[in-house]
Amino acid sequence: MIEYYDQLLSEEKEELKGIIQLLYRQTFILERKYDRREKRMQFNRDFRIRNRHLEFIREYFDISGIDVKEDSQDGIIYLQGETLLGDKVSKLITLYLLIMKLIYDEQMSSVSTSSQVFTTMGEIHEKLGSFRLLSKQPAVTEVRKSIAFLKRYQIIEPLDVLEELEGRSRILIYPTIHMVLLGDDARALLNTFTEAEDEHGDDETEI
Repeated sequence: MIEYYDQLLSEEKEELKGIIQLLYRQTFILERKYDRREKRMQFNRDFRIRNRHLEFIREYFDISGIDVKEDSQDGIIYLQGETLLGDKVSKLITLYLLIMKLIYDEQMSSVSTSSQVFTTMGEIHEKLGSFRLLSKQPAVTEVRKSIAFLKRYQIIEPLDVLEELEGRSRILIYPTIHMVLLGDDARALLNTFTEAEDEHGDDETEI
């Protein structure tokens, strides 16, 4: 493994280092991401670099007991392993995840030809209200913080400026939403939140 790294050019070493750090930081690397300037999905350069050094990256993470997995259907590379430390997330982020999973599944069941699912902040909050999980509108700063967190983990892509988030603000939900919820039934989990609302307040969860 060391021999492989030593034989790389300086530029390649920096690229490989960057990809390893990126995987550690955001868990997922998508094959295609939304380009806001072009207003369409574009091939992700990081994904190509990762493919070039796949065996080395797998061996590198394997030392720490972490697997590098690939979902070729949705074009996702991700880390999985018991030694991965998750970030603590707020209750609002957890609820956003569950609602987005619900929206993703609903749209995918009606449009099977695309893995792109779009929603708005208004629709997300409206659905949260239908489950009686939003007694009042969350603070704008908390909403921005939550959306920025989900963007960092490659779960969503805000299509409008974060500083100008409002009900009409558009959100692209990436297929990584499946990996986060590990196939759990989002509706059942939302019902659980509804039943436990008075008991748990603002508890944090781990992602």
